[in-house]
Amino acid sequence: MAETVLLVGGGGREHAIARALEGGDCELYACAENRNPGIARLAAGFETLDTTNSSAVTSYAEEVGATLAAIGPEKALESGVADALNEAGVFAFGPSSEAARIETDKAYQRRFMREHEIPGCPEFETFEDTERACEYIDSSDVDLAVKPAGLTGGKGVKVIGDQVTREGAKEYLRENDYDRVVLEERFVGEEFTVQAFVANGSLRVTPAVQDHKRAYEGDEGPNTGGMGSYSDAALELPFMTEEEYREAVRILDATVEALDDYTGVLYGQFMLTADGVKVIEYNARFGDPEAMNTLPVMNTAFLDVLVGAREGEDLPQLSFAPRATVCKYAVPEGYPENPSGGTRIEVDEESVADAAYAAEAEEDGSEARLFYASVDEREDGIYTTTSRAFAVVGIAGTIAEAEAIAEDALSGADEGVRIRHDVGTEALVQKRIDHANELRGE
Repeated sequence: MAETVLLVGGGGREHAIARALEGGDCELYACAENRNPGIARLAAGFETLDTTNSSAVTSYAEEVGATLAAIGPEKALESGVADALNEAGVFAFGPSSEAARIETDKAYQRRFMREHEIPGCPEFETFEDTERACEYIDSSDVDLAVKPAGLTGGKGVKVIGDQVTREGAKEYLRENDYDRVVLEERFVGEEFTVQAFVANGSLRVTPAVQDHKRAYEGDEGPNTGGMGSYSDAALELPFMTEEEYREAVRILDATVEALDDYTGVLYGQFMLTADGVKVIEYNARFGDPEAMNTLPVMNTAFLDVLVGAREGEDLPQLSFAPRATVCKYAVPEGYPENPSGGTRIEVDEESVADAAYAAEAEEDGSEARLFYASVDEREDGIYTTTSRAFAVVGIAGTIAEAEAIAEDALSGADEGVRIRHDVGTEALVQKRIDHANELRGE
C-alpha cells in the first residue's frame, strides 16, 4: 500500500526532502508558513499554516490521511509537532520536543554531554544573569564562544577573538539580555558537519559537509543560516582524514547511545582542532543547506528510511553515489541584518535547466539542481521573505567540477539577490586543506 507522507516546512531543506521522496511509492502533502513553489509542484496538496501550531499540523495530517510525517524545521520540533502527530497515530520522523532539546536548549546540550561523558565537549558555564556572564568573560583566561541557550536561527553565536572583542561580547549580551546564555571555550580549527538518520537504536551516517556561515566572501561579515556548502565524492572532506571522519561518527554513536529513544535526524557540527574532533553543537534535524548536499547523492530511498523507522526495524544501510556537491545560496539584498523581504524576483529556471543539460551531457552523473527556500509564491510571482531565497547545487565527480556547474546554473540569477561565489572554489578548499595541515603540525 502506498504511503501518504506529510512534509512539514517550506525551506530549501524541505524541498530537498520532497525531491528525495519523488518517485517513491508515496503521495506527498506539505504544509508551511510560506508557499514554496518547488515543493508545491511535487505535492498533491499544500496547506499554508503555522508549523509551530501542533493542532493545525495534526488536523491537516488527519485531513489528508497521512501515514508518515517528515518534520524539517527546528521550531516545529521545539513546539511538539512530532509529539502531537505521533499521539494522533501519524508516525513522525523527528524527535519529541524533549529529545529535541539536544538542539533547542544549548545549556541542556552541554550538560548532557558532560553527564554522559560524550567526547569533544568544551569547558563551559551557563548563566541566567547577564552581569554575571559579563564578569565571567572578564575573568576568563581563554577566548569564549557566547551562545544564547535557545534557538536563534544559526545567527546568535558570537566568538571572542574572531567576531567580537570581549567588550563587544559584553555589549552583545547587555543589548539582548537573554534569559540564559552558555559561555564555552572557543575551538579553533575547521568546521564540518556529519548528519545521521537515527531510529530504533540504529544510526546511519552520511557524507561530511562544510557549511559557510559568514555572509560575505572570504569568510567575512556576520553569521547567517548558511550561504552555501560542499561535500566530496568520499565520506570525508578534502581537509580531513578517514580517521577524523570516523572520530566524528564515534561521537555521534556515543550520543545516540546516551539519548533515550531518539527518532529522526541527528546533525553533529564538529570542529577539527589541533587536539582532534570537538563538538560545536548538535541539531535535531537536517541542516540547511547540508540536506541539499546529502540527499541528492543518496542512492537509498528516503522513503525506506521512514518506513523502517516506523516499523521498528534497523534502518537500511545507506549507499551514496561517489559524487561531490557544491551548494550556493541566493539571498535577499541586505541579508542577514537588513534583508529586503517582500521583493518580487525572477528565478531563472532556464539557466539552471541549461546548466543541468550541459552537465548531464558529460554522462558521468553530473547535474544541477534548483532548490527553492524561503520564498513565497503568489498569484503574480515569487517574492522574497527575510531569509534565504533559493539555492543551486552542482553535482559532479570533483568539487571543482561541481562548483563550475553551480556557477553556470546561477548565471541568470536576478539582481535582487546576493551570492557567495567563493563557496567550493579550488582556492577556498585549498585554504581549508592548508589550515588543517597546519593544525596537525604538518
